[in-house]
Amino acid sequence: MEESSSPSVCDFELLDTLGGDSIKEILDSYNGFCSTSDALLNPTSVNLSVGREFVSHAGVLCKHGLHSLVRDLFLKSLEETFERRGALRFWQHFDAYKDDSLEKKSKNIAPIDDSEVQQVLCKALDEISAVKRYQENCLLMLVDALETDDERQYLRSKYQLVVSSVLMASLPRHFPEILHSYFKGKLEELSAIMKGESEGDDDSENDDMELDEEGKSSHKNGAMDVDECFSQGKFTENNKLVKNIGEVVRHLRSLGFTSLTEDAYASAIFLLLKDYRGSVLESIKHWIQVCLPLFDIFICPN
Repeated sequence: MEESSSPSVCDFELLDTLGGDSIKEILDSYNGFCSTSDALLNPTSVNLSVGREFVSHAGVLCKHGLHSLVRDLFLKSLEETFERRGALRFWQHFDAYKDDSLEKKSKNIAPIDDSEVQQVLCKALDEISAVKRYQENCLLMLVDALETDDERQYLRSKYQLVVSSVLMASLPRHFPEILHSYFKGKLEELSAIMKGESEGDDDSENDDMELDEEGKSSHKNGAMDVDECFSQGKFTENNKLVKNIGEVVRHLRSLGFTSLTEDAYASAIFLLLKDYRGSVLESIKHWIQVCLPLFDIFICPN
């Protein structure tokens, strides 16, 4: 859908062709639309009538050909509200890490705590994603009033651009390092799980080799049960970890942080390879194979 260069101006030109009653209806609906928009986007209590009034006022304005005015006004309100209730609160979660690496490096203090960052990042993403979902639901109300599929797609794309622009414009310089710390911590966590699984398999094989032929059969039956439970536990733990990472990745991508996320993930892998080399190579390889689909990245096989 092509956007008009000055939609609001064009809409107001329609007023010249309207009578007094129509103009009054438009002005009343305009004031009502502005007030219900504010109440809808900044709720202080549950009020089911606000949504109905909002759609009604928007419908009246659209009836008079003021679609662009309605659309632009609400997108502007969404942007301002997201800046205040979404972006500002989101970045405040990471205020404790401002200039963290520079200050601590100069004082020879340990850098950002990975486990702490994981908790803070997940909480911040949950909160801002909830704000975004709520605003998207409000946007769907406006789509219902506009009554066109073209507007639905346009408004969804426009809103996504608003969210990404607001966050990227206010991006603090320490946020990329926070993402790096998160993925580094998760990568080490999964590496430890995979290493423990590998060592468990080695121990089981060694125990079987030391048994005499007479006791092998009965021991193997018991060992298989234990190994099966052990493997299932590791799989569950592994699967849960990957799902949690996937949820964080989805939140980040939804907010427009796709490139930052991929860069942080890649740098965490390279750093771990540099630090541990061969000892974690196999577990990292498995982790990459499991998690890369979350990023829609394609890597050519060797």
